[in-house]
Amino acid sequence: MSIIVRRGASRRTVLIGSASLAAAAALPPVARGASAPLNELNITAAPGQVPIIGGSYPPTDVWCYDNRIPGPEIRLRQGEPVRITVHNRLSEDTTVHWHGVRLPNAMDGVPGLTQPPIRPGESFVYEFTPPDAGTFWYHPHADSLQQLGRGMAGALIVEEPESVAVDRDLLWLLSDWRLRSNGQIASGFGNSMEAAMSGRVGNTVTVNGIVSNEVPVRAGERVRLRLVNSALARMMALRFEGHRPIVVALDGQPCDPHEVEGGRLLLGPAMRIDLMLDMRGEPGRRYLVTDDFYDGLSYWVTQLAYDDKAPLAGHALEGQLLLPRNPLPEPDLPNAEGHVLTLQGGMMGGGGMRGMMGGGHGGTWSINGKSMTGDGHANMPPLLTLQLGRSYVLTIRNETAWWHPMHLHGHSMRVLSRNGVSVPHREWADTVLVPPKEKVDAAFVADNPGDWMLHCHVTDHQMSGLMTVLRVA
Repeated sequence: MSIIVRRGASRRTVLIGSASLAAAAALPPVARGASAPLNELNITAAPGQVPIIGGSYPPTDVWCYDNRIPGPEIRLRQGEPVRITVHNRLSEDTTVHWHGVRLPNAMDGVPGLTQPPIRPGESFVYEFTPPDAGTFWYHPHADSLQQLGRGMAGALIVEEPESVAVDRDLLWLLSDWRLRSNGQIASGFGNSMEAAMSGRVGNTVTVNGIVSNEVPVRAGERVRLRLVNSALARMMALRFEGHRPIVVALDGQPCDPHEVEGGRLLLGPAMRIDLMLDMRGEPGRRYLVTDDFYDGLSYWVTQLAYDDKAPLAGHALEGQLLLPRNPLPEPDLPNAEGHVLTLQGGMMGGGGMRGMMGGGHGGTWSINGKSMTGDGHANMPPLLTLQLGRSYVLTIRNETAWWHPMHLHGHSMRVLSRNGVSVPHREWADTVLVPPKEKVDAAFVADNPGDWMLHCHVTDHQMSGLMTVLRVA
């Protein structure tokens, strides 16, 4: 079910698809709570059962929002306030982090640092007004490995004041799961060896919570496709056979429309990409969507399945692709203050054995030689104290052998260069993917006061030290 908090007609429902197992399934019809005001929502975190694999497999025991995987798709309007009450029916503490939304610090969902954890049987009210239109998502920031790894994630879509001219607006929330042969989630969260390497990568990939076979499409239509990687650790490199996807937004922020080099869309954990996808395929034919990030482990995620109907008439697929800009403050680069953040540790980087010898997740990774472990807690000392309203350039230097999607809470960063080479297309991001042995320069204005988490969104890496706090004072 989608929860829509806006005035106007509801969007069309969509079909979803994923890896190499069973059949396609449609999302339930869009619905709006009849008794609740348009700006008030309720979400319940609790155990549940969902048919992830389908077919003859039993439902999978999960933790989820409102008894579904993914959680309710929340659609808001840019600039309109919302109040979301989260009820905790788990047997442990939880919180909700509204990933990528530039909201007040007290609403950011980091236990101890920005709010008290939501105890079992208790509730917490999140109130904010999204300043930016775009594709965002929500997930826990407490016991992150298990809660996210067992299914607690959902999409938060903030719509532009004026509708974007497309035939369909589709969401693919991509997840991966480590399942046993009976379809149940395997134990072993927090494995120290995995934490020192690539993290917990699953064996089953889903789109919008199911393993399915195809996405029905029609020739001639233009689709806005919103991709969200909600996996704990899986990096993705997506290719669309026979199609030329145009990137129009990254992490919710519009960019200059462009095709990616080689048609390969890199999507690390927590990252989002908005595409304009023109359906130029042949009626009746199928086209694979594949992921080939890991060498020798390419697989197909889903198929674009064209119906037999003639192409839509009167649709010129050459229209405006540029999305309206969000009100992001432009960094004052000539006067920006620079800081270097050095990522260290992990297997083959000196930190792996130290972390395992210490037991659990202690000190496997570090930023500037300092490790912060867990999900967040009170009195976390800031690595940097930034002046409100001043511009900063962060040079994120990855000295490890592994990929790190580095997420800054409460802000969006203008990605300036990679290894000294300027980045084109006006790219903004809240989750910057830093390859091994490379460096990225990113600028932002510290315009949101509070203590903000900066961490790797490979969740094992975050939990085992690759996390810090930036204070905007």
